[in-house]
Amino acid sequence: MNPPNFYNNPSVVTDETDRRILSALMANGRISYTDLAKEIGLSRVAVQARIQALMEEGVIERFTAVVNPEKLGIQVSAFFNVEVEPKHLEEVATALAEDPSVTSLYHMTGPSKLHMHGLYASHQEMEKFMKEKLYPLAGINSVECQVLITRYKSRMGMRL
Repeated sequence: MNPPNFYNNPSVVTDETDRRILSALMANGRISYTDLAKEIGLSRVAVQARIQALMEEGVIERFTAVVNPEKLGIQVSAFFNVEVEPKHLEEVATALAEDPSVTSLYHMTGPSKLHMHGLYASHQEMEKFMKEKLYPLAGINSVECQVLITRYKSRMGMRL
């Protein structure tokens, strides 16, 4: 049973085979078409065609590597709630989205809240970002920042 579509957007119809392919790719995005075909029970050509269709429909947005930031010397992971005047929301979101330290940015319910995650080499680098890039943006009403202590779970993608 598919979940209801609340926004009247046409959703892509997937079947159990597509969901099995997606699950396998989320577990190992580097799996070969041949190995995936064996796992799913289809031909390599059929698996390749299904993946291509899922990409064309936008179900699969891209293939990427998941990098552990700590291994690269990135010590500070911070979450921000940024309250923005509604008339400045788009320009603030655009400016923040362009910053390389910002890893994710979402418009959340509430009084024009942006929820943002950023990665920084040090607390000093995070403070510099806040003072030089975040606070000077027009329309910022308030900023709440929480620094990650321990990561227990981090999921890429979604649960099928």
